[in-house]
Amino acid sequence: MKLLVRNLTRNTTEAELRTLFEAYGTIQSCTLVLDKDTGISKGFGFIEMPKSGEAKSAIKNLNGKDVAGSKVRVKKAESGTTKNSGNEDGTSE
Repeated sequence: MKLLVRNLTRNTTEAELRTLFEAYGTIQSCTLVLDKDTGISKGFGFIEMPKSGEAKSAIKNLNGKDVAGSKVRVKKAESGTTKNSGNEDGTSE
């Protein structure tokens, strides 16, 4: 199951994001979306977890959790989210 993680602080690293979700199960992939010009995080990313039960547990436990002073939002990624997520999450390009 692919998850969308939003409202991350700009200094959250991919390694930190992976560690956060590994507590709930196996991570197939972890992608932090970066600004193509600056290389700085856009404040959101995607996690893929092969077992839906683990993914649902991660959503339940991490959605609304304070991570580095910011309440993250976690939900199942919708198809096509990777293409238009830059506008969807409220971040500027």
